[in-house]
Amino acid sequence: MRQGIFMVVLIIVAFLISFSIYTFMLPEYIKKGGPLVVLLIMMSIMVITYIFERLYVLRAARGKASLISYLKEMKKLIDSDKIDEAMLACDKQRGSCANVLRAGLEKFKVLKSSGRTLEQKAAMEEIQHSIDEAMMLEVPLLEKNLVVLSTVASIATLVGLLGTTIGMIRAFKALAQSGAPDAIALSLGISEALINTAGGLLTAIMGIIAYNYFATRIDNFTYMISEATYSMIQTITTNKR
Repeated sequence: MRQGIFMVVLIIVAFLISFSIYTFMLPEYIKKGGPLVVLLIMMSIMVITYIFERLYVLRAARGKASLISYLKEMKKLIDSDKIDEAMLACDKQRGSCANVLRAGLEKFKVLKSSGRTLEQKAAMEEIQHSIDEAMMLEVPLLEKNLVVLSTVASIATLVGLLGTTIGMIRAFKALAQSGAPDAIALSLGISEALINTAGGLLTAIMGIIAYNYFATRIDNFTYMISEATYSMIQTITTNKR
């Protein structure tokens, strides 16, 4: 529900800003692109907003301190079998990686305090299951709004194409008039077509580049978490024995 409210508010605010830009700030030759320019500006604002939102989320997901330094500290603590200290380090670091590692440490602590005798393989499976559950909670937060970003980029391309088509219709209509063609109407139609094409492509390029960038960062981040959790499981289950 909160996500839906954010989307509605963003659309309304982006439309008001884009309408103001179109009315008061744009030069006349861009205004010749017609009312679809307002929609293209609105989608550009939405793309930029989601870019900054994803940058903030991914920065927060890494935690407070440097992720590399945090993982080195965690390795030292786990190698020394200092589970409580490692959990405190996770609480201090925060972020997705720390949350996932803490879930594994909590499960290991529960297994250790329960007094149950488990084979290394069984202990690893139980800890891995807790880690997988934590990952299932964290990854959707990292990937959130990426679909919206790619959708807006695709729609911008289609809106630009629609503006191009409308502009060309006007241009051919001017050519089809009896007698001498209306040069003004012809130029307006061609201007509308080209401006909407440029606006749609610019918005789509921003959205596609941003989507691929964030998708790559998330893949690398989740791979780093998987490597860290695998190393942790191997270490704590070996120390347990």
